[in-house]
Amino acid sequence: MDLSSKKVIMIIAPEDFRDEEYFHTRESLEKRGVNVEVTSLQKTAVSAIDHTKVEVDKLLNEVNEDYDAIVFIGGAGAKVYFDNEDALSLAKNYYENGKIVAAICIAPLILAHAKLLQDKQATCWDGARDELSTFGAEFTGNDVTVDGKIITANGPKAACEFGENIADALEKA
Repeated sequence: MDLSSKKVIMIIAPEDFRDEEYFHTRESLEKRGVNVEVTSLQKTAVSAIDHTKVEVDKLLNEVNEDYDAIVFIGGAGAKVYFDNEDALSLAKNYYENGKIVAAICIAPLILAHAKLLQDKQATCWDGARDELSTFGAEFTGNDVTVDGKIITANGPKAACEFGENIADALEKA
């Protein structure tokens, strides 16, 4: 299926997002023809590992619901979104409107803070599993977990598979 009409917004932290989670997920989506845009809290974001600078297409508070999926990228910097009203509101609105909501590494905790993981199967970075469970999620421990329109992944090694699962979900949407 041609996915060139599908649009995804990737949310990265302004600093300390995980390089592989961003680049490999994006590459997997773009290989399938998906249009990807990037948002953050500032116009240039800096990665955690090699301090790569990524130009942001729009600021988080400018993002609307014109996308088919929203993808939260992990890394230590993603914690900035745990209590960010714009991020939590976007996650809730996308979910409530039947769109794909995805998160990798520590970022599934953003979905948990948005109260989207109650009674849902999810995975995340192993160091966040206990906190994820306190929000009512059933931790699977898998590399990637799909529960309806919610897709979660456990970290950098799962980034390509994570992107493929998002693209697969977009084909069905």
